[in-house]
Amino acid sequence: MSVTEAAGLPVRPGEDKWTEAELAEVRQELESDIALLREEIAKAKSELAERLADSVDGAGDDPTDTGAKAYQREHDLALAYNTRDLLAQSERAVERMEAGTYGVCESCGNAIGKARLQAFPRATLCVKCKQREERR
Repeated sequence: MSVTEAAGLPVRPGEDKWTEAELAEVRQELESDIALLREEIAKAKSELAERLADSVDGAGDDPTDTGAKAYQREHDLALAYNTRDLLAQSERAVERMEAGTYGVCESCGNAIGKARLQAFPRATLCVKCKQREERR
């Protein structure tokens, strides 16, 4: 994205326009997160496959051990799903940068706010819309 395109992204009243350097910094953070999240997903997938492949590992366990292992598998799956969700959000933010829609609230169409995006680059809703969503 060029300087003029970066400066064209929406900001809230009282905020300075985006500079190319600021946008590049946010994009670099997102791309770094994407790489890290992909590594975490691959690692979790590998570990889960190992656990599921060794079906006789729990043979002879008492019910408490079996329950603990099942809980651990469910916990690992929940973490993997959360990681996939964060990856999707990060990829979507980069796509929005490329499309020139980064910083536009997906609910009301107003500016999300530069400060909010610098703190949480995956944000897709402005503060008002996010608060409304959380109250539901």
